Amino acid sequence: MLHPSYADLIKVVNSGVEEGEDPVVSSRYSIVMATAKRARQIIAGDETLVESKGKKALSAAVEELCEGKIKILSEDEKDEECD
Repeated sequence: MLHPSYADLIKVVNSGVEEGEDPVVSSRYSIVMATAKRARQIIAGDETLVESKGKKALSAAVEELCEGKIKILSEDEKDEECD
């Protein structure tokens, strides 16, 4: 069993969304893709943002997301960064 749950992770990611706005993520797929991408970055040598001694890269990535240390960007935010 995954701790925290997908529902908990979705709540954390969408916590900054104003009422009436579209959520940043609404599916497990988005959570899986974001944590997998972050895990690959950690494997490639990026420093973890949480205490990760003895943890696998994916566990560290999930913990980073849960603690709000990494952020999943909405499509609008991605477009703004590219400009």
